[in-house]
Amino acid sequence: MKLKHFTFLILLLCFFFSCQKNEKSKATIQQDLLIDLSKLNNEIVQFQKLVNNNSSQKEIVEQFKKSRLVYKKVEWAIEYFVPETARFMNGPALDEMELEENRSFEPHGFQVIEEMIYPEYNSESKEDLIRELNIFQANIKQLKSTFEVITVSDDYVLDAVQQNVFRVIALGITGFDSPILQSSIPEAGESLISIPESLSKINSNNKSLAELKNLTEKAQKYCAANNNFNAFNRAVFISEYLNPISKKLKAFQKEENIKNVKKNSPLKPTIETLFDKDAFDVNAFVLSKEYNFTKEKAILGEKLFYDKSLSKNNDRSCATCHNPEKAFTDGLKTNVSLTGINLPRNTPTLTYASLQNAQFWDMRQLDLEKQSVDVIQNKDEMHGSMENIHAKIQLDKEYIDLFKKAYPGNSKPEAWQIQNAIASYVRSLNSFDSRFDEYMRGKKNALNNEEIEGMNLFMGKAKCATCHFTPLFNGTVPPSYSKTEHEVIGTPNEPSGKSISPDKGRYIYNQMPQLVGAFKTPTVRNAAVTAPYMHNGVFKTLEEVVSFYNKGGGIGLGYEVENQTLPFDKLNLTVKEEQSLVAFMKTLTDKKYQ
Repeated sequence: MKLKHFTFLILLLCFFFSCQKNEKSKATIQQDLLIDLSKLNNEIVQFQKLVNNNSSQKEIVEQFKKSRLVYKKVEWAIEYFVPETARFMNGPALDEMELEENRSFEPHGFQVIEEMIYPEYNSESKEDLIRELNIFQANIKQLKSTFEVITVSDDYVLDAVQQNVFRVIALGITGFDSPILQSSIPEAGESLISIPESLSKINSNNKSLAELKNLTEKAQKYCAANNNFNAFNRAVFISEYLNPISKKLKAFQKEENIKNVKKNSPLKPTIETLFDKDAFDVNAFVLSKEYNFTKEKAILGEKLFYDKSLSKNNDRSCATCHNPEKAFTDGLKTNVSLTGINLPRNTPTLTYASLQNAQFWDMRQLDLEKQSVDVIQNKDEMHGSMENIHAKIQLDKEYIDLFKKAYPGNSKPEAWQIQNAIASYVRSLNSFDSRFDEYMRGKKNALNNEEIEGMNLFMGKAKCATCHFTPLFNGTVPPSYSKTEHEVIGTPNEPSGKSISPDKGRYIYNQMPQLVGAFKTPTVRNAAVTAPYMHNGVFKTLEEVVSFYNKGGGIGLGYEVENQTLPFDKLNLTVKEEQSLVAFMKTLTDKKYQ
């Protein structure tokens, strides 16, 4: 009996010290974050002194770079735990819009400051610059208050660190948050420091931690030795440094028996890298659980997709405009209405459409269910009636059997299930099996040298990946992939480029001046087989598209586009670089369309 009591006491003490150790590690991580924020605040204070003392532009720019490097070390936590504040510390220098309330907020933070001090710094901007620095300091103070009270548990730390690796891949090395100075490469190396430092607080003796430290040090050295933004080899950096780091983080998690964080995220918690074939979960974009994807729903949805009885005159199905042989496009500049009149917009691909939280070029619908109803009931496209379709289906034995398999427990088909089934079929159209995907999963001969050069241009000098984010190559913003962006690029109305497109895009539904001519950023996946391009189908080839961007979009062509979000400076791509860029985009074609 005494032995049992003694054993119990030992177990109790072990449990106590284990908990104490865990609480201590959590506190240490928070203390480190607070120390790093104090260091960042000190750099901003020094920045303010230089501005107040009318120091040279060179000194101000160097202090700016130094401040950003300190920020990068703690960015993993700020972005993960306090994303609302992060947006106003290192977000794009574009207005933040709340469309539901029809209002916008001016941007703040590093990217706004960057535009003030580079390529020229005018002392007349001194007051505005000081104002921005004061706002930045206020945000640091807010962060400190937050990190003093929140619980930073091991599972959240690991998730935040992993997400930061994905951020480096998709944003950090593309110039997304350093668009003018292009200081992204040394910053990417700095942001990786947090990985071994943070995880050492969980278990400093872990075997994978030692390997992680070695991998991150090598990655930092690679950034230091290859810090030229345009020349940086992103293909090598991702495949040989960041992907191995990502895999080793998953190994660390398993060894420490750290649970996955429960959250509604498009990125599955089980993935080892951002480029895993099943990395993305389409259910993250559905309305609620009953709308979740199943194979049975997709089978039913496929039959509905090809059923012409969904249209008023039984002569047009979804597949009429979304041809599977053309990656679910139609190959036309714009299709025609039921009365033979040209429709105003190009038919977009449905492949990867399920990995966005906005549908149509103007983003007027938030999900695929509403998108299907919009098209079916549109008098110019199918002019069908959901009420009539529902009635027909209830009299069709084959459909009734399929509905029972797709929605077990329901006595008869319901109207919402028709929409959900079609949407489920669209959700099945994501293959992730292009040659690019094969390369990122270790097949080094999947891409040739020209295509690798094109990838580096896409994610670097050409700035494509600052809007078409890796690996979806659409406007769904990493690393949370929860928001889909629009852009204003100043698309011409005809190939000759004499006038701008009169289509006002998203402004039609949300009348804010920033949205005039704004359109959803589509995926570049399968772009090689989905010509013509742009919302109006104005460009017939990828070469024409690249040339348009190389000139600086609408403003580069001489149009007045006051709200253009696309950088309007020339990219200065050579003919060879343009060709490499096109060659890379062709590697994004799924196997079934090759």
